[in-house]
Amino acid sequence: MTLKSGLRGCAALCGLLMTTQAFAACEKPPFYGDFGYSVCKDWPAYPGLAITALSQFTSGYSASDSGPEGKYDLNLAVVSAGDSKPLATYHKSDAFESDAFVFADMELDTARYKLTPDLRAFGIRVRFKGSSGPNPMDESWLSLYVKEGNKLRPVLDRLVVYDYSGEWDTRCAGERANTVRTIEIGKTSSHGYADLIVKSVTTGMVGEGEGEACEVKSTTAKPVLTTLRYDGKTYVLPRGFKAVQ
Repeated sequence: MTLKSGLRGCAALCGLLMTTQAFAACEKPPFYGDFGYSVCKDWPAYPGLAITALSQFTSGYSASDSGPEGKYDLNLAVVSAGDSKPLATYHKSDAFESDAFVFADMELDTARYKLTPDLRAFGIRVRFKGSSGPNPMDESWLSLYVKEGNKLRPVLDRLVVYDYSGEWDTRCAGERANTVRTIEIGKTSSHGYADLIVKSVTTGMVGEGEGEACEVKSTTAKPVLTTLRYDGKTYVLPRGFKAVQ
C-alpha cells in the first residue's frame, strides 16, 4: 500500500467514524407510554447541534388498532449533539388530535429554509391518514420553527404539503386527486424574512368500468405558484393551504 492510498483509506475511515459518532450522539427523547412519536436528527445548517421532537398521547376517548383516539402534545428541542443538553425548547399541549383521521407519523425536516442571511428554520412534518377505503384521506403538514435565544418559535403553522382524497368503489369506479406542495426561498422579503414560494401540483384520477374493463385516466394540472409572506409573527396561509384541526 502506498502512503497516498493509505492516507485516502484513513480519511475515508475517519470520516465514517465521525459520521457514526455524530449519528450516535443524536439521541431520541425518552418516550413514556405506548402511543406517539420520538425522533432526533442532526442539523446540517449548524454543526454540533441536533433537533429532537417528541409527541405523546395525553388524553383520549377510546383505543383503536393504531392507537388511542385523542390529544397529543408536542415537545421540540435544539440540543448540543455532544451531550444532548437542551439549548432551546418549545412545548404545545394538545398539538394534535387523532380520531377517524389518524395521527400516523412525524419526522424532522432540515432542508435549507434560509429565512434571513443569518437565520435558518427547521421543519416538523406530520402525517394524518383516514380509515375509510371508499373515501380515502391522507394529509401531510409542515410547520417551521426558528431558534430565538433559549426558545423555539413557530413561523409557519400546518401548511398542507400533501393532500389525497376522493370517492370510489375501492376497485375502479370513482374519482381521486392528490396535491403536492413544495417550497422554495424567494428573492424578496417581508418584515425581514424571505418570502416563501409554494408550488402546488394537483393530479386527478377518474376510474370507469369493472375488472379488466377498468380504465383510469390521470390528468395533472399546470403548477400553481403562491407567495407566502411573513407578517411579523407568522407566514400567512391562503384559504385551503392550512390544515384544519
